[in-house]
Amino acid sequence: MHFTRFLLAAALATTPALAAPDYQAAIKADYDKDLGQLFVWFHQNPELSFREVNTAARMAKELRAIPGITVTEKVGGTGVVGVLKNGAGPTVMVRADMDGLPILEDSGVAYPSKARQVGIDGVEAPVMHACGHDTHLTALLATARRLAALKDRWHGTIVFVVQPAEERIGGAAAMVRDGLYTRFPKPDYALALHVASGLASGKVSASEGIQYSSSDSVDIVIPGIGAHGATPNQGKDPVYMASQIVIALQGLISRERAPLVPGVITVGSFHAGNKHNIISEEAKLQVTVRANDEATRAALVAGIRRISEGVGRLNGMPEDKLPVVTVIEGTPTTINDTPLARRLNATLTRTLGADAFEPFEQMGMGAEDFAYFVQPDTGVKGYYFAVGGTPQAVIDAAAKGGPPIPPHHSPVFRVDPEPAIVTGATAMTAAVLDLLGPAPAAD
Repeated sequence: MHFTRFLLAAALATTPALAAPDYQAAIKADYDKDLGQLFVWFHQNPELSFREVNTAARMAKELRAIPGITVTEKVGGTGVVGVLKNGAGPTVMVRADMDGLPILEDSGVAYPSKARQVGIDGVEAPVMHACGHDTHLTALLATARRLAALKDRWHGTIVFVVQPAEERIGGAAAMVRDGLYTRFPKPDYALALHVASGLASGKVSASEGIQYSSSDSVDIVIPGIGAHGATPNQGKDPVYMASQIVIALQGLISRERAPLVPGVITVGSFHAGNKHNIISEEAKLQVTVRANDEATRAALVAGIRRISEGVGRLNGMPEDKLPVVTVIEGTPTTINDTPLARRLNATLTRTLGADAFEPFEQMGMGAEDFAYFVQPDTGVKGYYFAVGGTPQAVIDAAAKGGPPIPPHHSPVFRVDPEPAIVTGATAMTAAVLDLLGPAPAAD
């Protein structure tokens, strides 16, 4: 990710914190009463992208239990939409993603997932909430409960969106295609949060510009001509050609992209053959591509196609048997609306305290399909913020050479749920109240 730091104005950094809001204690009480147990249920029962049937049903049930929320299920597949109206005013969307990942958990928590599931690709795999979506779901419910109880403090409409398939960067677009902005009140503002293992518990952070990179999942199929492994000259080896492609792709990053322009190409999967002494008929690569602007994104994908086909020609493959490059899924960059981000960053700082707001720094090239909710042609202004998920002591120990911070998308991923959920829900409640609260009295 681009290492750009978006700092609050100096005056904001020295703004004294207000007293903790009264609803923060109520959120903590809800967590102690039942939301902590509900988080454990989500953690132990993860489901893969577009297969979140039980998760969606549980979220629909919990939202329906909140007075005033009208719930619709099966939006964009397994998505859930809850609408809470409270008179005239703007409309704010609050979104949480709900899918898990095909990973066998080894996090050491007392409530590990033992779930297995067949994904939309037909492959059965262990499933784990290795990116904190269980935290997001619980925080959304905590936020919904508080806002329903605080209707004397705001006017307008809140749309709670429980989104499928963020990990396949397809669920947001599916919900939009299924009428999210036509069947339900279209938001003026769309908000979301993400727990971050690299950010200390109790902290929040948000950019005044780019928050997440684009992402494209690219499949490359490399045809070959089969032969005996002892007579490679009688065939065309797709493993050799695929290996050439893997190496050449790194030249797109190191030799064709401007050095200060962010970009990543990672080959995550390489499959070919089934026996030692057989030159196979085909090899397959799965590639992820990341960028921070659309021009770089398009150039990298076009370069992958050019290199792959070129390697085929270099090895004498006929034109009808050149490698085939397919972009199977993708999402644009997630960019916070700058005026909105400045406004809500100030709100979170006042609500949680100046020490709780961490200046934003893009530390990797993670991606988010939340971008589809806030594309320029929608007219919806977006704000996405990070919430700390790791105790400061763990971060300090890692900095001194101790155990590393558990990374996202790994078997050892874990976060401290209570502070992440309470802080996240408090921040989200504050943001919505800011946007829907009564206009200040005239002087």
